[in-house]
Amino acid sequence: MSFEEAELIKKRAEAFLRNAKRLLEEKEWDLAAFNLEQYCQLVLKYKLLVEKGSYPRTHSLRSLIRLLGRPEALKLIEDERYLHYIARLEEAYIVSRYIPYSYEEKEILDLYRFVSEVFKRYVDP
Repeated sequence: MSFEEAELIKKRAEAFLRNAKRLLEEKEWDLAAFNLEQYCQLVLKYKLLVEKGSYPRTHSLRSLIRLLGRPEALKLIEDERYLHYIARLEEAYIVSRYIPYSYEEKEILDLYRFVSEVFKRYVDP
């Protein structure tokens, strides 16, 4: 993939995070959760593309984090406190498509805080 294609993935990731924030303001909890997951997935794929030259066709955040292999990023799946959030984000991908489930405000505000304060720090320093 070219530099331009990698930058497009990064740009889309950032747009998903901005959109998640807007959806939070609009109290669209379910869609905000999906957008948070998409941000995480795309930023991981961007990092893999830049650092390793390619990325797999998977939506598993755990798999993408393992493939990235950075010690700081691996903390996201090795630390139980963080793994809980990663699992909830993976769940958001599946729930948004296949399961009738509604998120609550507190859940999504907590996920947003995790993504913007913790995930970004470990994956995109």
